[in-house]
Order: sequence, then C-alpha cells, then structure tokens
Amino acid sequence: METTQPETQVQPEPVAEQPTNWKRFILDILETLVLAVVLYFGINAVSARVRVDGFSMRPTLQDGEYILVNKLAYKTGEPVRGDIVVFIFPVNPKEDLIKRVIGLPGESVSVHNGVVTVNNLTLAEPYIASPPAYDGDWIVPAGQLFVLGDNRNDSRDSHQWGLLPIENVIGRAVLIYWPPEEWQLINHDIRGIAAQEAWSMK
Repeated sequence: METTQPETQVQPEPVAEQPTNWKRFILDILETLVLAVVLYFGINAVSARVRVDGFSMRPTLQDGEYILVNKLAYKTGEPVRGDIVVFIFPVNPKEDLIKRVIGLPGESVSVHNGVVTVNNLTLAEPYIASPPAYDGDWIVPAGQLFVLGDNRNDSRDSHQWGLLPIENVIGRAVLIYWPPEEWQLINHDIRGIAAQEAWSMK
C-alpha cells in the first residue's frame, strides 16, 4: 500500500532589508547642494560677473554686455597701464564702475588739445571713441590710479571726480561672455604705450 508524505512548505529565506530608494534620492540631492554651494563660493572668491551699464567704455565695451572679472589679478601684482578694471566708486561706495588705467602711482597725466600724455609721452590710444574735449593736469600719488573711460567725452572718470585708490579696485576685466555673439577676450591694448616708453629709455 502506497503512502504519501504530507507536503511540507518551504519557507523563503529572509531577505536583507535594502535602503529605500527615497533615502538614496535625498542623499544625492544633499550631496549636489553641498557641491553647488562650494563651487558657488569658490568661483565668487576668484571672479565676479559684471553687467556693463552705460556707454562710457565704448567702443571697447557696450551697454548691456556681461563681463568676467579676475579678482585675483592684483593680489600678487599691481595694475598696469591699459588694464580695464572694475572698482568701487570712491564718491559712492554703493556703485561699481569700469574704466581703463591711464596713470600709475608717481606719474603725471596731462590732457590738452585732444591728446593724453603721461610723463610727457603721448599715449597711442587706438581704443578710444574720440579724442577728449577737455583739458587738465594731474599728479598721481602713491596708492592711487588715474582712470578714464574709452568714450572720453561721455564718461565719469578721474578727469571729473579725481584719483582712484588702488584698494578700491575689485579686479581686472578679462572676458565678455554675454551676449554669445559678443564673446571675446578683452583687449588691454598697451602696445603703443609700451613702445613709446621703451623708446624713451634708449
């Protein structure tokens, strides 16, 4: 007589509990946020993004362009003639301006008959909109700069409000990045100036 054994139920082995998907999702978001914050403050520590407001730097810079500023440019060096710099406006510290460095500490700057001279050397300035229609003479003391806009006759600059303390300089403009069709490295054209200075030292 055949007998049958009662069926025995096989119990499934317990499965180790896996971390739930939502915990992993939240962790990924937190890691992304931390990385974004670190990058944001890191980038802001070495650079600034500035919108050009107005026409004082035409034709080099146009109203509405966005430029990248190197904030480390003068941490180990000094401004050079021809540099385009962004700075805190000495007359109104809540306002930032952008101009070109013309006179350095210890130099004399003169503007007469539409010509700018530094230490009696005429500057070669292919970048200006038109020759200045004003006259003046300035001595640049230590720790100061003489700055002018490239659109000489439509610019609030050192010929109006005086000298710029070097400590007010935020950084050196390096790149136009917006609008995309205007993308280009900014030309700090001092070739003509440097050539004259080299010639005068012979």
